[in-house]
Amino acid sequence: MDFQLNEDQRAIADMAGGLFADFCTDERMRAFDTAGQPFMADLWGQCVETGLHGLAIPEEAGGLGLGMTELMLVLEAQGRALAPVPLWRHQLAAATLARFGGAPGVETAQAAASNSLLVTLALDGLASSRPVGLRLSRSGDAFRLDGVASVVPLGAEVCRALLLAQGEAGVCLVSVDLRAPAGIDKVSGVFTHGEPVADLRFDGFQVGADAVLPPAALAWLEPRAIAALAALQLGVSTEQVRRTVGYVSERRQFDRAIGSFQAVQMSLADAHIAIEALRSALWQLVYRLDTGLPTAPEALATRYLACETGHSVGHKAQHVHGGIGVDLTYPIHRYLYWSRALGLALGGPAATLERLGDWLADNDTLGWKYDLEENPTL
Repeated sequence: MDFQLNEDQRAIADMAGGLFADFCTDERMRAFDTAGQPFMADLWGQCVETGLHGLAIPEEAGGLGLGMTELMLVLEAQGRALAPVPLWRHQLAAATLARFGGAPGVETAQAAASNSLLVTLALDGLASSRPVGLRLSRSGDAFRLDGVASVVPLGAEVCRALLLAQGEAGVCLVSVDLRAPAGIDKVSGVFTHGEPVADLRFDGFQVGADAVLPPAALAWLEPRAIAALAALQLGVSTEQVRRTVGYVSERRQFDRAIGSFQAVQMSLADAHIAIEALRSALWQLVYRLDTGLPTAPEALATRYLACETGHSVGHKAQHVHGGIGVDLTYPIHRYLYWSRALGLALGGPAATLERLGDWLADNDTLGWKYDLEENPTL
């Protein structure tokens, strides 16, 4: 079997890596920190020009119609550079609307693909035991939204959002036009790694029946969102270790580079193993997503490993950096901030292990044997 990327996939990965590296130097990131911008507009313009903003949007909606493998490669490169652009939420929200949102959803996806509309999504409520803060109830032939959608990325800047809401039949996705003149109160804030967010408070906000997506939409979107966040974490942790290795190779104590100390070597070896375990789980997940195989346990395992890797690698890197690791004029702190933010978005390892344990308790069909029984052509 050939596990290598094809030529087109390598070209996409190389292009994304070069683009992000050029724009996200340490000097430019320091300037961006104080610029007060929601994201790096010039870099976003290049993402639009190269099509990176529409990899996962279907071709019929104006996107490139590629798979999660290609998107994963771009997001890993984004994580290595900490590139502040809304790549994955924009296109996965648009792709979900194109597939499950009917004619209005296709129209929104087309606008997203042409960059005339910026779209976001917020799925954080799925990863916690707390009830979803937004309530959906029927109001005549339409629906009304009440409650709060918390910490919506770019919630005060984008035009439309896919939000979780608790309806009569369970949690569902609702497409909301955030440009509405009334019914939404936006309270802006800043997340752990500097990304603008907003709490969206709804009071009797009316949405049409076509804005409420079917249950299949959430089942389709959740594992892809997990893969996107895990790919970002993979990139963040990989670059975190690369920079740390460079630092410990130069920093000297007792007339020796601290990288020659056994404790430092073992700590970074553990970090490398954690990264490769995450990479293996992530690649299996995106393969299964792209081939239409079931992904429930694989998505949960990837989510758990992404949370654990972000936490352990982040703190190992900070530890061996010593005092300079907490100096905000030194760039390594940004990687810890991103790791913490991604871990929060993923929901943490405890809730994920609980869900994975529940799945394993109720299912005994995990493994390629059962995949082959369902699809003998694999």
